[in-house]
Amino acid sequence: MNFDLTPEQEQIKLSIREFAESEIRPHVMEWDETQHFPEELRPQLAELGLLGILFPEQFGGAGMGYVEYATIIEELGRVDGSVGLSVAAHNSLCSNHIYMFGTEEQKAKYLAPLARGESFGAWGLTESQAGSDSAGTRTTAVPTDDGWVVNGSKNFITHAISCNTLVAVAVTDKEKGNHGISAFIFDKSMQGFRGDKKENKLGMRASETASVVFEDCKVPKENLLGNEGEGFKQAMQVLDGGRISIAALSVGIAQGAYEAAVRYAKERQQFGRPIADFQAIQFKLADMATQIECARLLTLKAATLKDAKKPVTQASAMAKLFASETAVRVSEESVQIHGGYGYTKDYPAEKYWRDSKLCTIGEGTSEIQRIVIAKNLLRAL
Repeated sequence: MNFDLTPEQEQIKLSIREFAESEIRPHVMEWDETQHFPEELRPQLAELGLLGILFPEQFGGAGMGYVEYATIIEELGRVDGSVGLSVAAHNSLCSNHIYMFGTEEQKAKYLAPLARGESFGAWGLTESQAGSDSAGTRTTAVPTDDGWVVNGSKNFITHAISCNTLVAVAVTDKEKGNHGISAFIFDKSMQGFRGDKKENKLGMRASETASVVFEDCKVPKENLLGNEGEGFKQAMQVLDGGRISIAALSVGIAQGAYEAAVRYAKERQQFGRPIADFQAIQFKLADMATQIECARLLTLKAATLKDAKKPVTQASAMAKLFASETAVRVSEESVQIHGGYGYTKDYPAEKYWRDSKLCTIGEGTSEIQRIVIAKNLLRAL
């Protein structure tokens, strides 16, 4: 595989970097401190095609592939993980679920506004009793003459309050286990559907995370996604692509933390010279750069396989596992290189560290990735 970006992809990378530096970086700490979800960015994100990266132009999308997508998320994460996470959740989860499994009518009604940035998306899988055990869903959907009545809740949902459109799963036949879970499209006009408690988080504080509550929410029958009982299977396929975006986000966070460490190491003087002259710091930087490059290559491999429509479950799990844990290691070393200043909010190292940890948890913990990888390895032997 050749992982060199094409001239067009390099131009996309440069344009997103310029946007992130000019429009996001000046506000990063303010948004983080106040937990401000920057909805004012949405028109600019839409204009750049960042809210419909993966979708055809007929649905208002930018018509790009996963390599471009990973590149974009990395560049956003390099400056602010929160913005990168929001763009990833909108594209990979909510919008992509509709694109992969929706009817043409559903795509026209829901996907097109999402891809154009006229609507904002959320995706609901996790519940208080169904985290890594996502098959333990307790939200229920009971059939009626003209649709379904949904009751329950979802936890840790990106854009739960701000979204216009939500894709979520619910149990339609509890006797069938995984095969009794179905997926539905919700919109804010539906009575009995609302965003609830916003989480006060360690990191990614400018990306809105909250609960969703369904109280006798009436869902039209035409809002069932795919066939009844296929929701869990659909969700697992959606996560295959979503994990590529979290891997890319992890690479971006690691890259940003590394660059901050290099800058500081060149500027900070101790014993009459920059600390970058000391072998202890040089070895840290060498390890950080090597780990980031490995994570980036794993991510690009998964993205390339996805673009080629080849099986990607193992590759995306490997990329997500290694890149997310690399982000934590690299950002922690960045704090260490900054010394006492790394523990203050005057320098960016501490924020990269706080943001990085979510990447080992969201869209499947590191432990779940290892289970997925091991199952695929053993199945192949």
